[in-house]
Amino acid sequence: MHSVIASHRGGPCRRILVSSILLGLLAGSLLRAGEPSNYEGPWAIVTQIEQRMAEPQFPDRDFPVADFGAAGDGERDDSQAIKAAIEACHEAGGGRVYVGPGNYITGPVHLKSNVNLHLAEGATLLFKTDPDAYLPQVYTRWEGVECMNYSPLVYAMGQENIAITGKGTLDGRADDTNWWPWKGKTEFGWEKGDPEQTPARDRLIAMADEGIPVEERIFGNGDYLRPNFIQPYRCRNVLIEGVTILRSPMWEVHPVLCRNVTVRGITVVSHGPNNDGCNPESCQDVLIEDCVFDTGDDCIAIKSGRNTDGRRVAVAAENIIVRNCQMRDGHGGVVIGSEISGGCRNVFVENCVMDSPNLDRAIRIKTNSVRGGLIDGVYVRNVMIGQVAETVFKVNFLYEEGAGHGFNPVVQNVYFENVRSRESRFPFYIIGYEDSPVRNLHFKDCRFEGVKEPSVIRHVENMVLDNVIIGKEAPMDEWGGMQ
Repeated sequence: MHSVIASHRGGPCRRILVSSILLGLLAGSLLRAGEPSNYEGPWAIVTQIEQRMAEPQFPDRDFPVADFGAAGDGERDDSQAIKAAIEACHEAGGGRVYVGPGNYITGPVHLKSNVNLHLAEGATLLFKTDPDAYLPQVYTRWEGVECMNYSPLVYAMGQENIAITGKGTLDGRADDTNWWPWKGKTEFGWEKGDPEQTPARDRLIAMADEGIPVEERIFGNGDYLRPNFIQPYRCRNVLIEGVTILRSPMWEVHPVLCRNVTVRGITVVSHGPNNDGCNPESCQDVLIEDCVFDTGDDCIAIKSGRNTDGRRVAVAAENIIVRNCQMRDGHGGVVIGSEISGGCRNVFVENCVMDSPNLDRAIRIKTNSVRGGLIDGVYVRNVMIGQVAETVFKVNFLYEEGAGHGFNPVVQNVYFENVRSRESRFPFYIIGYEDSPVRNLHFKDCRFEGVKEPSVIRHVENMVLDNVIIGKEAPMDEWGGMQ
């Protein structure tokens, strides 16, 4: 062991034992035992969230897309047949739009209230890769800024009781020949002189800063802002369950300003640029459970708008439950930010497994003094972390623009209990600001093994470590299936 950290709360004398190698990295921060903390109390909020949530219910009637002319042969365009089935289902008062086994070529799918888009096992929606298919523009949020842009591949605006279910597959077919080169990186097919997204991205952020109305922030052909895959916007009672999602242009599952969202049992495999798995943005009462994420960016990233536009909308991400999920490749397992200007409260992560040499971090909070945001209440327990490339827990206020821009973030009240890791570069990498330290971090009954370097901790106030062990070597026989 190169460090053992423990606080003893049994009597009036409380102490922390910290090795000299870690003490050298604690300059400028405050590490103390503090008063006994209540680890169980906040988890009662999970029960309250679940009691409020109700999955959408649908009438027991089917609208097979084949009845509306869908061929499912992987050659003919089935867009109009799928659209007609959704419209008929909605007009009849709801039900299930049934997509049977086959390969269905389609453009954007727009869901309507009381419609369950059900993909049977063996059914695959193959989305067109021609950007013109995703016009006219729709009201959307792109990297935390509202605008008019290409339609997401699956979209709903202001609908209630909607679902995507089944054992089928949604395949965005993005690759190095379409969508992904717009990122402007050679590893995704872009070559010098090719068009890319940066000019339009900068223009969009400037338009938001200038207060230009959303309806006048029009982007599309010639702007190269990739659409997200699944985006319910201002919807209520949303269920996404069982499906496999492949090869997205950008973020995969992106509910925005929604309430009562359940994402259950999905598998996301997509390694393109900004291919986040599930990004609930400015949503309340969200349950993400029993999912597998293998992504080119964050597995789950909780967001609430970017910079000026996020503060204009001013809706926090709140009451988010993540449990029983597997995180494989990605930039982070569960991430908050960086588009977090509207704030975030009450995030609960439990019973997850995060393990891959290509997973950079397990739990991460990223923001800066342009994003700002109040992040209050992050609770993590019973999480098994195998290998991560960088760190188990990271808070970074120096992300992108960094300090000095007038909107200092606030991060406080983070609780870890029974979190174990097998291999990482750092156990903790936490950097706040001198005038806005990260506050009230509590770690109880945690064990971080296979640590290559001591923690980096700067500008932290009240960091409590209760029975926390940090070691250079991991006893492999204790890790069971994580060996």
